[in-house]
Amino acid sequence: MPASIETLIHGIYRTESRRVLATLIRLLKDFDLAEEALQDAFTAALQQWPHDGVPNNPRAWLVSTGRFKAIDQLRRCAKFHVSLEDVIEQLEEETFEQDDEHNHHLEDDQLRLIFTCCHPSLAPEAQMALTLREVCGLTTEAIARAFLTTPSTLAQRIVRAKNKIRDANIPYEIPARSELPTRLDSVLHVIYLVFNEGYSASSGRELIRQELAQEAIRLGRLLAQLLPDAEVLGLLALMLIQDSRKHARTDNNGDLIRLEDQDRSRWDKAQIAEGSALIQRALSSGNADIYCLQAAIAALHAEARSFEQTDWQEICGFYDLLLIRNLSPVIELNRAVAIAHRDGAAQGLALLDDLLARKQLTDYHLLHAARAEFLSQLHRTSEAKNAYEKAIALTTQEPELRFLRSKLNAL
Repeated sequence: MPASIETLIHGIYRTESRRVLATLIRLLKDFDLAEEALQDAFTAALQQWPHDGVPNNPRAWLVSTGRFKAIDQLRRCAKFHVSLEDVIEQLEEETFEQDDEHNHHLEDDQLRLIFTCCHPSLAPEAQMALTLREVCGLTTEAIARAFLTTPSTLAQRIVRAKNKIRDANIPYEIPARSELPTRLDSVLHVIYLVFNEGYSASSGRELIRQELAQEAIRLGRLLAQLLPDAEVLGLLALMLIQDSRKHARTDNNGDLIRLEDQDRSRWDKAQIAEGSALIQRALSSGNADIYCLQAAIAALHAEARSFEQTDWQEICGFYDLLLIRNLSPVIELNRAVAIAHRDGAAQGLALLDDLLARKQLTDYHLLHAARAEFLSQLHRTSEAKNAYEKAIALTTQEPELRFLRSKLNAL
């Protein structure tokens, strides 16, 4: 096989496989059958494309091939299960439009899939796990780390969720507009989780998984077209502004560059402007939620001409509002960092020590990293070293590990 064809197919798998899967799930109405069909389709591509050439519409080819592979598999099973004959007949009668990838209608297959995975009959943990696995292709191990559970427990959770969708005949569709508000919170949370995994990967060699961040932004745009409410616009604004710094967050070796050290000329000004305009629309509605407030904080960082000119007073004010709406220890941590920049390291350290005294975020590496930074600024070097060592022990992301080790060595 020519290396260029194999590289192309691997690239298509990386960028298009989740979209192909979403369409196959819609057509086949079965998660496991669709996943097998996806693998069969890419196997066929590896066998046929080197000889037949790459089709003009690879995604449509993969969907069509996967669908026919699934029908063939069902035919083989029908010899032992007569009840499958009706399913096969229905699948053969349904058609798939070859120009589907050019269809930008709001009822996007991945958006349909998210609403299916986030159906209220599923437990919240199952909604998030299933969406991260099926829509975004995260491994079971990566999702388990995010949920602080074991891969086997997480896998069982996903299997139960799939069975519930099948047994309860949960529809594969975007809800009616009147039903959207009650379904929206879990969908927004899942999109935010996907973006966070792309913005700062939970583990591995790379800090940024750009394909995940871009996919979350794409899904956010689709949702904003469907339901342009404040919380949707706020989340999209937050993702756009955070993502605008992607080219400045790492150096040529993939090492982490802190916000205060980033070259702001490399930030995407158009993306910042788009996000800032969205957050203005969201805030003007008077219905600012946690995503709107986080986006407002991100906008203040993005619009400052330099780190020294950051408006920490206003940022602290937004964190105060955030805590009123969502009493979260992670928000308390971020607020403590902002207060340290406004009032000094001692004030920030006192707030972090209060979190630890309440047994919160004791296993969160970023809390210990922030403590180490404050202790270092206060010239409490021995305690700073201990805090860095705790942060290092809790970190599984390689660029962050290198950064923390460099800070420890500098002491």
